[in-house]
Amino acid sequence: MPQQQEEGAGKRCVVTGGAGFIGSHLCEYLLQRGYQVICMDSLLTGTVANIARLHCERFEFIKHDVTNYIYIDGPVDYVFHLASPASPVDFERLPIQILKVGALGTHKALGLAKAKEARFLLASTSEVYGDPLVHPQSEDYWGNVNPVGIRGVYDEAKRFAEALTMAYHRIHHLDTRIARIFNTYGPRMRVNDGRVVPTFITQALRGEPLTVFGDGRQTRSFCYVADMVEGLYRLMHANVTEPVNLGNPEEMTILEFAHLVRSLTGSRSEIIFKPLPVDDPRIRQPDISRARRLLGWEPRTPLPEGLQRTIDYFRQVLA
Repeated sequence: MPQQQEEGAGKRCVVTGGAGFIGSHLCEYLLQRGYQVICMDSLLTGTVANIARLHCERFEFIKHDVTNYIYIDGPVDYVFHLASPASPVDFERLPIQILKVGALGTHKALGLAKAKEARFLLASTSEVYGDPLVHPQSEDYWGNVNPVGIRGVYDEAKRFAEALTMAYHRIHHLDTRIARIFNTYGPRMRVNDGRVVPTFITQALRGEPLTVFGDGRQTRSFCYVADMVEGLYRLMHANVTEPVNLGNPEEMTILEFAHLVRSLTGSRSEIIFKPLPVDDPRIRQPDISRARRLLGWEPRTPLPEGLQRTIDYFRQVLA
């Protein structure tokens, strides 16, 4: 057996939100390392297509809404809690579901980990920093969030989930991890999820204008999904309970990103400008010093290379 597969031999992982974008890549990564994987998803935003290629004797899919009690027969070693709608279009369309999965879903997933004496990882988000007043954002920054704004449902759901995770760690001595995930991209993103990567790529491939909000000088940092999944795995296996930023520290403006997408797709689409959405963060760049020091992790995939793979995926989907 390859050494990679020996890592997880005989160990079971539960991945909530496992049929989603990052979740499905995590399930695949764990299977490659020999783990038994229980993928749990309500399919509210995840899809069976994302996990169709993963079916083997070590993989099980359970359709379940994690805001309800979670029952798993037999032992569980690790719980990766990734369940949550996470796109801008979801903030307006599914605000109550987002708040419920952040609160009730995290409570149920923590309860499963406690009952099974499993290690627990919460997939939190850079959105806990809101529209940051500190740049770049390190884990000791408490954020600048509008709790009653449209984006606030996601921001506050994840902030509550972090607080609940730390309460279980302190009161129940649960072995917990918190990953603050920054902008992640790659194959299996939803075409119409409202995030800048699928939006620009699909617009470029269709020959439609690329819609840049504001003046395009707001910044983002893009991490390829394979790098992100490795970061989540390393965090789960590291001895660190405080939050850890996972993302790409290489920052670029949205306008620069639009030109890059247009170049890689060979598109002649024009770039047009629209008003900036309310509470849209002006800057977003992770300080990953903690991840480098404690996990030995940093992104390795160059943006043009990862984007080209993502573009190839969207070409197939749109075809």
